Amino acid sequence: MKIEFIQARDLPDAWFQCVYNIFDKGFEYTIDRGSFKGHKRIEYDYMVVQITHPATRPLIPDIPPGCNVPPPTSMEYVEQYIEKLITSRKDVHEAYTYGEDLEKQIDEVIRMYREEGLNTNQAYMAVGNASSILLEDPQCLRGVDTRVRDGKLHFMLYFRSWDLWAGFPSNLAGLQLLKEYMAKEIGVEDGEIIACSKGLHIYDYCWDLAKTRTGRTK
Repeated sequence: MKIEFIQARDLPDAWFQCVYNIFDKGFEYTIDRGSFKGHKRIEYDYMVVQITHPATRPLIPDIPPGCNVPPPTSMEYVEQYIEKLITSRKDVHEAYTYGEDLEKQIDEVIRMYREEGLNTNQAYMAVGNASSILLEDPQCLRGVDTRVRDGKLHFMLYFRSWDLWAGFPSNLAGLQLLKEYMAKEIGVEDGEIIACSKGLHIYDYCWDLAKTRTGRTK
């Protein structure tokens, strides 16, 4: 297993670096079980991404004029995603929402920091439970850890599986907006994001798009 580390200034920079490097540093395989079974994907063994200024706008990648690649996400979609992060409301067709687990934990983490002090390792928000393994598509985001350091709220994220092309920019933009909200409620500044995954991947149907966007020829 090879651990890759990327340090980026902002969210679009993190996405671009991960997309560009996956063709050199990822491995290719055919999916036996999971989303898009039978398709191929390229995946990092284990990726750690440190984003030092995640609040920098824009939060999502831009597509240069003439690139002829559709945007991987939109702020409209991000707004829908954050709704699923912070509320427990679930549509009838949804097996889960992150808000089912996070809604009450968000309020508790804010309370914990405000009322009991900033120096704690207990402000961790878990996603999923023992029954998640039985879902056809279990939750990808599994944990949101937090720390207040130097007067700033930082997020440490873990994804068991993570679609790099469209999921990565949507997820991080939504989680950044959540972090900004929590930091304001706690009374601290916004801080970094450190995200890790043993399943950061790009599906075969996006390979050509990814190469075009990053200027790769192979």
